[in-house]
Amino acid sequence: MTYATLDDLIARAGETEIRQIADRDRDGVIDAGVVADALAHADNLVNGYVATKYTLPFSVVPDLVRTWAIDIARWRLHFADPPEWVVTDYDNAIAALKDVAKGAITLPVSNGDTPSQSSGTTMFSAPDEVFSEHALRGW
Repeated sequence: MTYATLDDLIARAGETEIRQIADRDRDGVIDAGVVADALAHADNLVNGYVATKYTLPFSVVPDLVRTWAIDIARWRLHFADPPEWVVTDYDNAIAALKDVAKGAITLPVSNGDTPSQSSGTTMFSAPDEVFSEHALRGW
């Protein structure tokens, strides 16, 4: 399941802009493969951040996730010198995704999409001390 579609990109940026940045063979038609690659990149990036807190795939894609995927894909399609507003939208999406990964933003998802909460206790073991007073005697 992709988080955004070509129609989502067109709704956000307009068909003219999407045609300009996704018509790589210059035949006047949006190249579906180019758009699919940009959307896949956006999905992978989003997944990398949200998978730390949520079970994927989402049963229903939250609107915030769709918006971030659109902004990332749009930035990706502007592969050469994207306009400032596209960079700003991309930067904001990445910052928000980092906040999701840190737990500062909670996505509105169904109960099945969130993993069970841990107790907050981390258990680990460490090797024996290497540099002790006894081991360093004489140095």
